[in-house]
Amino acid sequence: MSAPTLRHSVRSGSPEETHELGMRLGRLLQPGDFVGLVGDLGAGKTHLVRGVAEGAGVERSQVASPTFAIVYPYQGRLTLYHADLYRLADYDELYATGFLDMVGGDGALLVEWLDRIPEAAPREYLRLTLREVGEESRELVAEAWGARPVGLLTDWLLAER
Repeated sequence: MSAPTLRHSVRSGSPEETHELGMRLGRLLQPGDFVGLVGDLGAGKTHLVRGVAEGAGVERSQVASPTFAIVYPYQGRLTLYHADLYRLADYDELYATGFLDMVGGDGALLVEWLDRIPEAAPREYLRLTLREVGEESRELVAEAWGARPVGLLTDWLLAER
């Protein structure tokens, strides 16, 4: 994989801050956007995902973990596909789910555990890596490949709050 076009890190001091970062990202998502999430259990991915969904106009009560369904669609101001690759063994197993038909499609795609099957990502995408840096503090490293993901990252983390 080539080096990202743009890389930026931000620190979150609490689960609420992580949720708010997600909401800001969710407000910016457009159909065709692909966001991959990487991080250990407890790194804050769930708080971020719930925020993204809320920012995309999804009812809070609709957001659940798609671990067993692999992909779960949410309807807000756009369709947000929430995928979880944790239980999949390899790319062939992912291919059999029909997941690849959603990439670049009519909605935005938010993919947890992308590091388990990195070849699932398209050429242009945004990858967010979360890691614990304290009991409630997290570091979020955002890396963008391609023009649209760079614009998304710029509008999300680098623009005026």
